[in-house]
Amino acid sequence: MEIEQIKNEVSKVINDLLKEHPQKPGSVFVIGCSSSEIAGGKMGKNSSAEIGKAVFETAYKILKKKKLYLACQCCEHLNRVLVVEEECADKFGYDEVKVVPWLHAGGSFATAAYAGFKKAVVVEHVKASAGIDIGDVLIGMHLKDVAVPVHPEQKTVGEAHVVCAWCRPKLVGGERAKYE
Repeated sequence: MEIEQIKNEVSKVINDLLKEHPQKPGSVFVIGCSSSEIAGGKMGKNSSAEIGKAVFETAYKILKKKKLYLACQCCEHLNRVLVVEEECADKFGYDEVKVVPWLHAGGSFATAAYAGFKKAVVVEHVKASAGIDIGDVLIGMHLKDVAVPVHPEQKTVGEAHVVCAWCRPKLVGGERAKYE
């Protein structure tokens, strides 16, 4: 799998989602990623530091330019905790936990984020306004309550299946309520 192709596919998925469902500056955008799945292997069995770094750097560059906070989900060996910038954790009051992700516990994507953020911290939970799941790693626990799935035109990154979501506010009220 060519790294430039992976970067292009990640870029396309993110830009398609944000074009269709723009996010407010300062919102959290979560990404879960299996480099093993991108490379055509089985999740957790073929981790690639190079692929994880390519996905992180591409996503971070795009989202930072849009003034969105990136939350990078670790694998299940670290209970799907997230790597974020300290500024994000402080802004939203996320409690920091102590762990350093690495290739075989956290995954290559989270490891790249921990090394690549200006001041990385790890938190247990976020409530993201949108997100991308690359390789069926299950990001739903880190999205706001009403997630709306989006099926992007770019349906894969490498060999990994991609699903996206954005979150809308809850609709409350009864038969007299108006929403627009």
